[in-house]
Amino acid sequence: NFVIHNGSETVSLAQYRGKIVVLNFWASWCPPCLEEFPSLIQLQQQLPNIKVLAVSFDQDPQAYQQFLLDNHIAGVTTVVDPSQKSNLAFGTTRPPETYIIDRHGVIRRKFIGAQDWTNPEIENYLRELGS
Repeated sequence: NFVIHNGSETVSLAQYRGKIVVLNFWASWCPPCLEEFPSLIQLQQQLPNIKVLAVSFDQDPQAYQQFLLDNHIAGVTTVVDPSQKSNLAFGTTRPPETYIIDRHGVIRRKFIGAQDWTNPEIENYLRELGS
């Protein structure tokens, strides 16, 4: 579990217990992260019962905000963790890396590098995990 204070908002992994979580670690300076964002957003739209949580470990919160604006990132929960405690807790230092966490908080799968989250194999896996 981790807790991120993002301005006036507090986000913790524990608040999503009971849901399938697609936990994506990314950074604004990472071209593959930008490449995969549209499919993460589409995944969230197609499978509303899961939770896509995109955690940036940018050290510059303004670069994070500008990235979201410039690239029209919306439709998934995004937070910035300039302390990098959340990604380091998962051993992630090179984005993008994504963890699939089941309803009980157990990590079921790890993806390294950009993915096409609309790939039928991934969508079917997430559907079956949620059944």
